[in-house]
Amino acid sequence: MTLSPTARWTTGWLLAAVWALSFPLFSALAPHRLWGWCAAAGYLGAAAATAVGRRRAALAAALLGAVAVPLLWLVLTGQGQSEVTVIERSGRLLLDSGRLYVDRPAHVEEYTPYLPGMALLGVPRALLGGDGSGDGWVVRLLGDARIWCAAALFGCLWAARRLLGGGPGGGRGGGPGRLLPVLVASPVVALPLTVSGVDLPLAGLCCLALAAAASGRPVLTGAALAGACALKWTALPAVAVAVALLAVLRGGRPAVRCALVAAGGTALLVLPAALLQPAELWRQVFAFPTGRAPVPTPASSPLPGRLLTELGPWGWYLAMGLLLSGGLAVGLSLLARPPRTVVAAADRLALGLTLAFLLAPAGRFGYLALPVLLAVWARSVTVPGVSRVVTGSFRLRPSDGGRPTARNERPGGHFA
Repeated sequence: MTLSPTARWTTGWLLAAVWALSFPLFSALAPHRLWGWCAAAGYLGAAAATAVGRRRAALAAALLGAVAVPLLWLVLTGQGQSEVTVIERSGRLLLDSGRLYVDRPAHVEEYTPYLPGMALLGVPRALLGGDGSGDGWVVRLLGDARIWCAAALFGCLWAARRLLGGGPGGGRGGGPGRLLPVLVASPVVALPLTVSGVDLPLAGLCCLALAAAASGRPVLTGAALAGACALKWTALPAVAVAVALLAVLRGGRPAVRCALVAAGGTALLVLPAALLQPAELWRQVFAFPTGRAPVPTPASSPLPGRLLTELGPWGWYLAMGLLLSGGLAVGLSLLARPPRTVVAAADRLALGLTLAFLLAPAGRFGYLALPVLLAVWARSVTVPGVSRVVTGSFRLRPSDGGRPTARNERPGGHFA
């Protein structure tokens, strides 16, 4: 029995409401519980509006309940996950001393498990001079790192849509573009946007890099990859996927140019901090997230890699071995069958990140939102039945598996 579109959307909103309600029931974090109550109300309103045929009202209810209300409340009251404070502290340290990391951190709150690029998102708070206690609402709103993380995500998604030829609807015909606001309203984006925001810039830059690669812009692709790699080292798989996509669509030289820009840009952004605080960068950015720092990481969800580390020292090495093996397998798949479309590239990157998050010695279930976001985003900017939209000098035909046609050749075999 096939459900009608109305029934499917109503069911989807109801499932989102159930997921949101699990946070007030099981989470010990106050921001998560608040988000759960607000989001559940929004999703239930969306389900009711969808059931009576008011889809725009449904989307508005979901965005209001899952994003706008909890985000504004948490920002204006100064609440959030510790990641927000960590980013803003990095911004202050950067402006005050040029350093990014607390020397010899003794508590988990003093660790900064991010690369130097993340500190830039904390600079607005430092420039506004707020200390978080008696700040006015303007300082709280404009200085909060979550706002800038969200701005980075939305700016990258907007640029990616323009690169892929999306009109006001986000794609030719406007159909797929409707998925994008739904994605923002979904728990995949709404929860991290509201409580921390830390992974949103990374996701946006990965999307932008894939869109630029599909559009044949190696320098822009490399710049986006450099920005992502300067935020978190988990962005490294995106470099391999974007370079492979460029190579199969445009050839070896653009792919090499992209790789050089990515490597040079990353070095330019990361090297100063590496030279100034090499020990702290290693301890906080690499050792801490993998469970090898003096202070244990709070990222301890019962994922396979984490469970292996609880078996003893050999379990940690086994988890790392499986992690490297998974990365090697995805890398070999890029050589054997490189992606030829945005969707294929996003799926391959999502697969690699999923394996990394599952097999890493430490991790959280929330990390898996990034692969989901990539997969859904790719489908929100492409047209069903068409491998790619026009990229400027060539098109990819759905009938030939994505093979580039001659310059100005139409998909039907004629020339413009």
